[in-house]
Amino acid sequence: MALGTNNMTITTQAKFIPELWSDEVIAAYKTNLVLANLVTRMSHIGKKGDTIHVPKPTRGASAVKAAGSQVTLIAATDTELTISLDKHYEYSRLIEDLLDKQALSSMRQFYTDDAGYSLAKQVDTNLWLQSYTLTGGTINAVSSGTTTDFGTAGTVIGSDGSTAFNAGNDNAAALADAGIRKVIQTLDDNDIPMMDRFLVIPPVEKKNLTGLARFTEQAFVGEAGNGNAIRTGLVGDLYGVPVYVSTNCPTDTEGSQDARLCLLAHKSALVLAEQMAVRTQTQYKQEYLGDLFTADTIYGTGELRNDAGIKIAVVG
Repeated sequence: MALGTNNMTITTQAKFIPELWSDEVIAAYKTNLVLANLVTRMSHIGKKGDTIHVPKPTRGASAVKAAGSQVTLIAATDTELTISLDKHYEYSRLIEDLLDKQALSSMRQFYTDDAGYSLAKQVDTNLWLQSYTLTGGTINAVSSGTTTDFGTAGTVIGSDGSTAFNAGNDNAAALADAGIRKVIQTLDDNDIPMMDRFLVIPPVEKKNLTGLARFTEQAFVGEAGNGNAIRTGLVGDLYGVPVYVSTNCPTDTEGSQDARLCLLAHKSALVLAEQMAVRTQTQYKQEYLGDLFTADTIYGTGELRNDAGIKIAVVG
C-alpha cells in the first residue's frame, strides 16, 4: 500500500535528529565558556566514581652536602585534593506537535543556542564560587545566581591592590595602574609562573580601562594597525597578562553600592573535572504529543593552589 502524503521522513523531521541538536548545543556551550577555558581541566569522562583524589606533594628544600656526612633526608607528609563530582545540571524543553508545525524553523536554533549558553553559564558560575576559596576565603551562601557575599579574606580593592575589601564600608574601587601592578606582584611573590595567568573583569571595568590613556597609548600597548587598542577599543593584555571580559562576574549587594568581582589567577588555581561532557537527548512523548529535548552535563570543581589567585572588588 502506498504511503500518504503526510508521512514523516528524515527531511521533514530533521530538526529532531539528536546529532544535530548535539552539535549545535556543544558549539554554543564552548563559545560561551570563559573561566572554564582558562583554568586547569581534568577529564573523567567514561570513568566511574563520585570523587577524584589528586595528590598534592609538598615542595622540598635543598641542603648543603657536607663532606663525609650523610645526606639530609626530606621528611614530609603529602596531602591530597578531593574533587566531588556532584554537579549535574540539565536544560529541557518539551516541543508539542502544534508548536512544531506552526513555529518558524529558527525556533530550534534558539533552543540549542540557549541550552549551550545556559549550561556554560552554570559551569562558569560554579567556578566563580570556587574562586572564593582562594587566598584563605570561603564559599558563602548564594542568594541569587552569582550574587553573594565575597567576604574579605583574599579580596582586595582595585585601586591599590592591597586594601582588604569590606562591603559594609563600600570601599570597592575601580582598577587603577597601581592596583594592577600590586596584584601582579602578589602572584610574583607567591612564586606563581608568569605563563598562563589571566585577568577576568566585568564590562564596567573594560569601560574604565579603555578610558585610561595608560592602557591605550601605543607606547604601552605595543600594537600597530588594526590591532591597536586605540582603534579597536579592546584591552588585549596588561603587563603581559591577558584580559577577558565576562558578564558573569559575581555581584556583592551587601553595601549601599554594588561591587563586582574580578579575578587575577594562574590556571593552576582552579580545576574543572568533567565526568560527562554536554549530552543531548530527544524522545517523543506520546502522552504529551510532543518531543522532549534535554541537554545535561556532570562535573565538579576544586581549588588546586590557594595562593595562585587573588580576588579584586571593583565598583559595580
